[in-house]
Amino acid sequence: MNRMIFFPLPLTADFEDLDYRESKVYHPRRTGHDKNFKSLYRFSRRNVNFLANTFLNEYNEKRGGALDNIHKMKCLLRYLGDPGFQVGVGEDLGIHQSTVCKTIWSVAKKVASKASDWIKFPQNYEDFEQEKKIWHQKYKFPSAIGAIDCTHVAIKRPHIFHEEYVNRKGVTTFNVQATCNGAELFTSVDCRWVGSVHDARIWRNSGIRNLVAENLSGAILLGDEAYPLTPWLMTPFKKAETVRQKAYNKLHSQERVIIERLFGQVKQRFPILQSKIRLSTDKIPTVIIACFVLHNVAKFLNDDDFAEDLDNIPDILTNTGQDTENLNIIERGKRRRDVISSYLS
Repeated sequence: MNRMIFFPLPLTADFEDLDYRESKVYHPRRTGHDKNFKSLYRFSRRNVNFLANTFLNEYNEKRGGALDNIHKMKCLLRYLGDPGFQVGVGEDLGIHQSTVCKTIWSVAKKVASKASDWIKFPQNYEDFEQEKKIWHQKYKFPSAIGAIDCTHVAIKRPHIFHEEYVNRKGVTTFNVQATCNGAELFTSVDCRWVGSVHDARIWRNSGIRNLVAENLSGAILLGDEAYPLTPWLMTPFKKAETVRQKAYNKLHSQERVIIERLFGQVKQRFPILQSKIRLSTDKIPTVIIACFVLHNVAKFLNDDDFAEDLDNIPDILTNTGQDTENLNIIERGKRRRDVISSYLS
């Protein structure tokens, strides 16, 4: 019969020599100096605390070397402003790159999950009327509630179906549609679409299209020539010949530019949107949505915008040429545009 034989440890054995586990070393967390805090984290120190409490307030682990909620939020904000290099973020905050990777994704999901609390498109007659009032506090275009446009966000080349992400300028992107109101808030964001998809197709498949088309208040959005003219989406005259048409185009251009200005603002606050997002394609829409949510939060907090430098934002943006629309709807849109131009002259 086989027997198991146990060899007792020598009495002189040093138990410390038998423990081969490496002890964890926790690097000191870096908090940043007030003089460059906003340039690093894109918000003031006080407002970073607000963000942490608003989006990450359910549990705040502090045992051992765990990141508290403020450091988690700073990790995401630093990543969005780096732009997008996880190793550099880890060096700035005193944490390992693997922790950075996990943290930015976890926090971005939590911010994006509350998008409906911060990005709101009007849903009923009263909402549309309120948005018209907000618009007319600063602007003059009749019955307008905001503007619509698309912007492209560059990404690294995907391993599969990469040709679908290439826009007409040969850049690999997501095409992001957004609307905004007169208070410089984004009211809708759709970032599901690859770069090769035309602006008008995104609009045609957008959930907000039916809301605007069916609204009973006569509310309209302002769009550029890439969009089809309809009674609820006003575009410029392609060839303005009369005084009325020229006056219409001038006002339309002056007021529609708000959406381009907001794209500039969100890209200046979060440079990752004007550089290149180096994540897997399934994670990129969440990060984009998080940026747009945080833009609206910044407006709510009156956190000063970063200086706009639109000349240095890469021109990977615009689609031209219209998609098709029902001819009857287009004619109705032309008649309404003529009425508006007559009103403005």
